[in-house]
Amino acid sequence: MKPGAGGRGSGAGVAVLAFLLASCARVQPLPVLGSVPGFQLTTQSGGAFDSQSLAGHVWVADFIYTTCTGPCPMMSWQMRRVQTATQALPDVRLVSFTVDPAHDTPPVLAAYSRNFKADPQRWLFLTGDPARLNDLGLHSFRLNSVDGSLVHSTRFVLVDRRERIRGYYSTDEDGFMKNLLRDIRRLERESS
Repeated sequence: MKPGAGGRGSGAGVAVLAFLLASCARVQPLPVLGSVPGFQLTTQSGGAFDSQSLAGHVWVADFIYTTCTGPCPMMSWQMRRVQTATQALPDVRLVSFTVDPAHDTPPVLAAYSRNFKADPQRWLFLTGDPARLNDLGLHSFRLNSVDGSLVHSTRFVLVDRRERIRGYYSTDEDGFMKNLLRDIRRLERESS
């Protein structure tokens, strides 16, 4: 054997071993952080909405209100970016719940949704009974109450095809959009 030949061979062997180990590594599934029980609300078009229509879909939820001059417009622009980025994934749904049901009637939500170029087949704006919205915000999503204070979380929530919460994404964190889109694609590939 020539001097130094063992060094090159062992270096190549280590590289091959590292490649094989990396290719065998399995991506861990996203954790299950809770579940969203069935609910009925009203859409921006004024139609009755039953959450059963979300069964079998990956979806992203947030809580906003239309007269918000703080984070809501930015959140809705970010949701629009999700809508655009997932156009090739037509089964992905987006759901924006109002925290101001007294003001955010279906016509108000419809005008707001048009402002953000929401596709009504994919992005729903929901209003309805304040007690039901409060229960969803506080107990199901564990984000915020809907109690008239208009205080709400700026996080997005990722829900899988079986109505299980699989991720929370803070809109003010670096990489939030990249991480959310990556995890949407992961759930889209997951068998239901």
